[in-house]
Amino acid sequence: SDQRGRRSRAAGMIAAGGSWGIAAFPLIAFLVALYFGIQLIRRYVARRREFEGIWALALLMYATASLAMFAGVLNGWSSLGFRTYWVLGAVLNVPFLFVGEAYLLAKRRAVAHVLLGLLVIGTVFAIYRVSSAPLNQQQLAKTFPLGKEVFGDNSAPYRLSQLYSFPAYFLLLGGLAWSALTMGRVPALRTRTVGVLLIAAGATIVAIGSGVGAAFRILPLFSVSLAAGVAVMFWGFLKTVARPPTP
Repeated sequence: SDQRGRRSRAAGMIAAGGSWGIAAFPLIAFLVALYFGIQLIRRYVARRREFEGIWALALLMYATASLAMFAGVLNGWSSLGFRTYWVLGAVLNVPFLFVGEAYLLAKRRAVAHVLLGLLVIGTVFAIYRVSSAPLNQQQLAKTFPLGKEVFGDNSAPYRLSQLYSFPAYFLLLGGLAWSALTMGRVPALRTRTVGVLLIAAGATIVAIGSGVGAAFRILPLFSVSLAAGVAVMFWGFLKTVARPPTP
C-alpha cells in the first residue's frame, strides 16, 4: 500500500512538473549566465564598449529564460513563465548576441547602429506578439511543452523564433569563425583564438541540443545543453579576456 502510494505521488509530480534531476541543469544555466552577465556589465561600466553591454543583456535574457524553465519543469508551467521563457530564450537571445558581435567586428559603426535599431523595433514587436498570443493550456500542462504546440504551428510567436534566431545564429557563427581565422594567424593571440572557438562551440551546443531535444521531446538533452552550452561559452570568454603571457 505504501509503495503504491509513493508511485502515485511520483506519477503526480511528473505530470505536474518534473524532478530535480532535470530541473537542476536549467538552474545551473541560470547561475552561470547570471554570473557571466554580471562580469560583462562590470566590463561595460569600466570601458563603455557597446558590444559588452549588449552581450550582458543577452546573457541576462538567457539567465531569465533558464530560470523560467527551471520553475516550469519543477513546479509546472504558468502562462507568464512560458511566455517569458519563449520570448527571451527562443526569440530574442541569439539576435542580441549577434548585434553585440556586429559592434565588435563591423568596420563602420553605422552598420551596427542600424542593426541595433532594427533589433529594438523587433524586440518590441516580439514582446507584443508573444504576450498577447493565446496559449493551449492542455499543452502547457506538460512537463516539456513545445512552442509550436502551446502557441500553434502557424502562430506568430513560433514563427518569430525561427525568423529571429536561425539567421542570427548562422551570422553569429560566421563572425566567430572569421574572428578565429584572423586571430589564429597571430601567435600572441592563440589563447584568444581558442576562446573564440569555445564561444562558438558553446553556442552550437545550445542550438543543437535544444533543437534535437525539442524535435524528439528529449527533455534531458534539452536541459543539459542549456547548462553545458553557456558554461563552454563562459570558458571561452575567460580565455578571450585573459592577459597574454609576458615574454
